[in-house]
Amino acid sequence: MRPFSTHAARPTPAERVRTILTAAQSMTVVTDGLHEEVHRLDGTGPMGHLHLHDPSEDCPAGRTARIPVRLELTDIAPTPVRRRVRARLTLMGLLSAPYTSETTTSTCVEFGQALLQDDEGRTFVTLDEIRATEPDPMATSEATMLTHLADRHAELVPLLLRLVRPRPDRDMVRALPLALDRYGLTLRLEHRTGHHQDARLPFPTPLTDIDQAGPRIHALLTAARRASHPDHLPT
Repeated sequence: MRPFSTHAARPTPAERVRTILTAAQSMTVVTDGLHEEVHRLDGTGPMGHLHLHDPSEDCPAGRTARIPVRLELTDIAPTPVRRRVRARLTLMGLLSAPYTSETTTSTCVEFGQALLQDDEGRTFVTLDEIRATEPDPMATSEATMLTHLADRHAELVPLLLRLVRPRPDRDMVRALPLALDRYGLTLRLEHRTGHHQDARLPFPTPLTDIDQAGPRIHALLTAARRASHPDHLPT
């Protein structure tokens, strides 16, 4: 389905990677044939004790070992949409020392490649691209804001559907907020047949601060109230 704007801006693959790394609550570390689940426990995030560096750079801890490692992170929608996995991110590289989640110091990871997999396909992202990307202001607040919209203001979602073009199919049974980033809001439209479509409602300009999110969403609601009222959307 085409979004409200046919030229709706959306995060680049590098921005998606940066956001996943910033917002992740957990990840799986695969090394030496072992799978270890790492959860956010101390506020630093699962990547808090890992440092990605370019092979051409010197690792602060030296290079006492070169152990292959794979870091697996999953981006899951905070709302109960169908197919909640929005993306999977795999970082591959070499460890400078055996990994342990109990360490309080940073473990160097010589960056190999980053693979992002989502509905758009598979994309490889370089370390330079990740480093050149500013963190999305919504990264750590997106889940709270989306669940608040879905749980406390569910009546506003059908209103936002007035902005979707072309209008949703008549067999649509539910719409839920799926994603929120600096560029806009995405709704997932679920159909009676079991399939779904995503509609993107862009902000006029990208957010530079989280305090701008509320006014931008209110602007979308104002535009929706001014739009003609579709006669076949679910209430």
